[in-house]
Amino acid sequence: MRILHLSDTHNLHRELKNLPKADLIIHSGDISSSGEGNEVMDFIDWFTHLDYMYKIFIAGNHDFCLEEKDREIIQEFLHKNCYYLDKSGVEIENIHFWGLPFFFSDDISGMYDKSIKQIPFNTDILITHRPPFQILDIAGKINYGCTNLLKKVIDIKPKYHLFGHIHDSYGIFDNKTTIFANSSIVNDDYKISNHPFVFEYL
Repeated sequence: MRILHLSDTHNLHRELKNLPKADLIIHSGDISSSGEGNEVMDFIDWFTHLDYMYKIFIAGNHDFCLEEKDREIIQEFLHKNCYYLDKSGVEIENIHFWGLPFFFSDDISGMYDKSIKQIPFNTDILITHRPPFQILDIAGKINYGCTNLLKKVIDIKPKYHLFGHIHDSYGIFDNKTTIFANSSIVNDDYKISNHPFVFEYL
């Protein structure tokens, strides 16, 4: 399966032209800028009409209108074969995907760490918004990644871990067990400067 991954488009999704062909497109959060409902609905309209067989997206910290919203209700707005993941998973062509959004309130309350523990061991592709600690997570010489998330990834060994959040750390890292990808499309000035990554899942 050919997989296209992007993240952190911050309401600039309609400026993306000639996206690479793939079987599945994944967006790992910060689909909006101010987190308002009309921005999210515009993204959903754009995303669901893209010419990909399968589509997956999760929420990032900017997408706070999705916080505490029932995933099943949001799913009702989506076309067939388009999935919104919120501490949940989906199996597509025998590949197990798990999506974990990131909201600051969950981090403060401790809910985020509890959600990390719920990530299944059979996860093939993990989609989070926040990066793991010390992997493509540096901005201004500070590591903004999550240590508990790193421990979980090391433990369950997904084939891919896809995320964004830290615009300055766009790139790919392979530790020979998991391929990590920070596919932030915008830079620190919130301008489009990066390309999505394409992977062949064999």
